[in-house]
Amino acid sequence: MEGMTMLIEQSISENSTLNDCWNKIGVMGDRTCGELKSVIHCHECPVFATVGDSLLEREPPLNYVSEWINVLAEAPVDEEIRSHEAIIRTAKAISVMIFRLGNERLALSANILQEVTHPCVIQPVPHRSNNLFLGLVNIRGETLLCASLSHLLSLKPIEVDSVNPQLTSSQRMIVAGQQDQKWVFLVDEVYGIQRFHLNELKDAPVVIAKADQAYTQGIINWQDEKVNYLDSELLFYTLNHKIL
Repeated sequence: MEGMTMLIEQSISENSTLNDCWNKIGVMGDRTCGELKSVIHCHECPVFATVGDSLLEREPPLNYVSEWINVLAEAPVDEEIRSHEAIIRTAKAISVMIFRLGNERLALSANILQEVTHPCVIQPVPHRSNNLFLGLVNIRGETLLCASLSHLLSLKPIEVDSVNPQLTSSQRMIVAGQQDQKWVFLVDEVYGIQRFHLNELKDAPVVIAKADQAYTQGIINWQDEKVNYLDSELLFYTLNHKIL
C-alpha cells in the first residue's frame, strides 16, 4: 500500500489551499456554517460545487495513472477484509433529514434525499389528483409526482392565520427517492441533516407499530423532541401501489 499512501499524501500536498469548509463547519464538521440554513446540505452549496469543478479540471499528477494501475493490480486480501470492517463500522451510524409536518417531527434517510427546494406550483392532473396525489411538479426541468405525506400519515395540518405568517414561509418541497422513482413532498419546515448512532434508534410504541399504516421504523430523540424515523421502503411501496 506504499503507492496508495504516496498518492494520498501527494493529493493533500497539492490541494492544501483548498477551502474544504464542509469538513470544518459544514455537515461533516461542526455544522456552524450560516449557509446551512438556506442550502440544507453542503452538496447544494456553490462553494462545494466550485471546489469540485476545480478538482475535476486539474491536471493529474505525474505517473498518477500508472501508480494506480499498480495499486489496483495488487488487490491484497487483507485490504478487502479491512474494507469490509470499515463498512460494518460505518453501518452503525445513520444520517437522516429531519422535517416537520404539522406538529409532528419526522425523519427520512439522507440516502434517498435528492433535493430540498422552495415550494413551486403543483399542477393537478384531471380525474387523477386527490388528497393523496396532489399533481405534477416541475423541478429543474424534470416533471415529478407530488404526494401528500400529511394525508398518507393521517396528520392534521396546522391552520395558517395572520398570527403565524412564518408557517408558510418555512415550507419546503422535498425531492426523495432512487433513480427514476422520485417523489415530491410538501413539508412545513426542514431542520437539516443529522447523524445518529443505531443504538439511539428506539422501537416505536406498540400502538404505532400495530397500526394499519405502520410507517414508523423507530423513534429518535433530537433536541428533546421525539422524531419518527419513517420506513422509506414501505412509504414508496404504498405510494406506488396507491397512485401508479
